[in-house]
Amino acid sequence: MVFTFQPPFWAGLSGYIAEINAAFCCATLGIVPTVRHADYIGSWLEVLREDNRAIVRAASQASKATDWLLAYAPVAAVEPARRAA
Repeated sequence: MVFTFQPPFWAGLSGYIAEINAAFCCATLGIVPTVRHADYIGSWLEVLREDNRAIVRAASQASKATDWLLAYAPVAAVEPARRAA
């Protein structure tokens, strides 16, 4: 396994992308989250305002991760939630 150094900003940004991904997955599956996704995501908005494309890129990466994860979810888990939305 190879470990690479990430500056704190980029290491944190990957956590931001993971948090958006978790919020997308919960929404798609109809899960009421027990954590406060919106608060964590909102805290990053102040940091990302300086790069107006960073938010879009992060959301795009989170969407791709969500699609990948949901591709492995049982259809029975995903379909009822999509119909309800």
